Amino acid sequence: MAVMIDWNFMTVVIVIALFLLWKLELVATLLNLKAFPSRVPPELDGLMDEEKLDRAREYIVANARSRIVQDTVSLVALLVFWFLGGFEWLDGFARSLAISETWAGLVFLSAIFLAKFLLGLPFEIHHTFGTEKRFGFNRTTPGTYVADQVKSLLLMALLGLPLAAAVLWIFRNVPNAWLWAWLLFTAVQLLLTYLAPSLILPLFNKFTPMEDGDLKRDIEKLGERCGFPLDEVFVMDGSKRSSKANAFFTGLGKRKKIALYDTLVEKCSTPELLGVLAHEIGHFRRGHIKQRLAAGVIQTGVMFYLLGLAVSPDGVFARTLFDAFGVKDVSPHVGLVLFAILMEPVGTILGVILNAWSRKHEFEADAYAREATGEAKPLADALRNMTVDHLSHPAPGKLRVWLDYSHPPLIERLRALRG
Repeated sequence: MAVMIDWNFMTVVIVIALFLLWKLELVATLLNLKAFPSRVPPELDGLMDEEKLDRAREYIVANARSRIVQDTVSLVALLVFWFLGGFEWLDGFARSLAISETWAGLVFLSAIFLAKFLLGLPFEIHHTFGTEKRFGFNRTTPGTYVADQVKSLLLMALLGLPLAAAVLWIFRNVPNAWLWAWLLFTAVQLLLTYLAPSLILPLFNKFTPMEDGDLKRDIEKLGERCGFPLDEVFVMDGSKRSSKANAFFTGLGKRKKIALYDTLVEKCSTPELLGVLAHEIGHFRRGHIKQRLAAGVIQTGVMFYLLGLAVSPDGVFARTLFDAFGVKDVSPHVGLVLFAILMEPVGTILGVILNAWSRKHEFEADAYAREATGEAKPLADALRNMTVDHLSHPAPGKLRVWLDYSHPPLIERLRALRG
């Protein structure tokens, strides 16, 4: 691969932005380690001792080291591939194998996806079977892990390739392509969200209707008080992969599903479970699901509009972008990848805004849970227990929270619940 990079203004801007993004992540990680308390916070008295605090510190440090190494390897791999003319070479190779522009695009995108997947795979394996196993969280067997990866790749092929082919065809043949591509993408996204609880999630986990008993009756009574139709509450076999506990809400319309991890049912008392469930119902009652869905649709529309500018053969912006990466022919499939790289720093800024909004929603859902259950203690106890069990950072650094925390730190949530 020969070096064919045109060091124009955009090249310099993208390189500097990627380096600054890497530096920002590094600083945030180091400050987060520095913020780790030297003594057990008062909010965790009785649940965490000095030994557990040291254990949590070791876990945070281990994950931080892996994150720094992975971020560095990813940046170096991108820059090496870029400056050796890799994007131009891969585009030419894809075209030599394909019978049409659309097929060439699918070969190109598949190669980029597989390269990124394989680059991150060693780190994921180390995290699952190294760090998580070392600290007693991992319950995933090698067989389950391989099956998960195969299922994920097959789903990406079955769902992603036809959608990608349709988007590429639209950008080559349809006027106002960004608009039609956006509408198609949104329709598929909504359809998958609707079908996920019954068709996709069961491919990875077993969802069992909760057995009749006091707990189920208490949950049904909570649903009635909250005006939330709980036709079925499911217990998910989360223990199949991890000892960590959680709960989630997914689906649209009548296919809404509330699932409790079996580890959560095992570790939490009935009042704590009701507090967690009331929190999840709070997201629905406060309109957070619809708000986030609408925001996602709007965000996707803006991205497709900008993507249209990045792949326009006659556009100055597109020509400058492709020259920056050393690619001769402007095409939708290459433009999609180059645009994603260009937007990575922008995505970080956008992520800051969306995470702040998400943290606001979490506070509102906590407040709803306090109102629905009549007290703050059950949810507060559940949050404290999960923080200790998960070896979570008790008081993460502000920059780390600002960058990528979709949930408020524990201490802030406990103070809000009390207040």
